[in-house]
Amino acid sequence: MRVWPGEPYPLGATWNGEGVNFALFSEHADAVDLCLFESAGDEEESLRIELKECTNNVWHGYLPDVRPGQLYGYRVHGPYDPESGHRFNPNKLLLDPYAMAITGPIRPTDEVFGYTVGDAEEDLSQDPRNSAGELPKCVVVDPAFTWAGDVPPRTPWNRTLIYEAHVKGMTALHPGVPERLRGSYLGLASEPILEHLTRLGVTALELMPVHHSITHRHLMENGLTNYWGYDTIGYLAPDS
Repeated sequence: MRVWPGEPYPLGATWNGEGVNFALFSEHADAVDLCLFESAGDEEESLRIELKECTNNVWHGYLPDVRPGQLYGYRVHGPYDPESGHRFNPNKLLLDPYAMAITGPIRPTDEVFGYTVGDAEEDLSQDPRNSAGELPKCVVVDPAFTWAGDVPPRTPWNRTLIYEAHVKGMTALHPGVPERLRGSYLGLASEPILEHLTRLGVTALELMPVHHSITHRHLMENGLTNYWGYDTIGYLAPDS
């Protein structure tokens, strides 16, 4: 696999039509490994690449042979010193905070924690287990999109009415939304919902969190989910 120096910006995995630039910020890391995977459930990476370039605390590299759809994550080396706020643990696969897509939900099993759950030292301990098999993977995305002539409506502020909504909450039980579309983005864009918003005079729709989030263990243990989505994992990755 060819690895070129690449650029420190933009952060994340950026496809430029010929290859992918990877850039990750870490001020206190000693080394950063980019891990490439074949499938979302893989316990081991198919290839581990050390990002040797570091510019202003951004570790970066360009891979001309990588294409959109590639699954990846990071292992970051550095001090494990919780008292000083450092919890580097390269046994744990890390998601890219700038990932534009993530393969699935996070299951907060013991392996994903950097410390040993239940240890007498609690979160001062360090867990040596590999977490890759328990985590979803980040996905390289081609951001190109054909807008087919769509343009911003440019509604004047004095005529603007913003409606805040939750994708699932607005569509899951709506009798006019086809059952197969309920709880989805397509359901939100269905004719009954659009007609309802138009009748109200709504000109802009503000969605409650649609980015990738996590359901914490105490919720799962009680049969609940993170309905509102405020415990963010990836701000740029829509929850699918």
